[in-house]
Amino acid sequence: MSNTSENALFALLTGVAIGAGIGILYAPDKGKKTRKRIKQKTEDTKHIISDRISHAKEELTKAVNEKKEEFEHKLDDTISTMSGKAEDIIDSLENKLEELKTKNAHLQKN
Repeated sequence: MSNTSENALFALLTGVAIGAGIGILYAPDKGKKTRKRIKQKTEDTKHIISDRISHAKEELTKAVNEKKEEFEHKLDDTISTMSGKAEDIIDSLENKLEELKTKNAHLQKN
């Protein structure tokens, strides 16, 4: 979930909670019943927010794990490629060394 989406969700939930609270306060019920309604709405909103936070954490964890796997795969590919290139360089150097040994041996004979 993006930061903008989270801010919008938080603003929406805050607005709902405030609107519900104001609506209950102006309702023509007795004080005890009004307090009970406020408490219930507060608990409902708390559960909604907790659920949203849990969902956001799950999504974030999922995204982090996917990016971690992607990074590890790219790292393995890079290491594999570099290893292959290192082998090519070593082979080339070994060939040059053999050529130099052959030239040196030839020059030693002359």
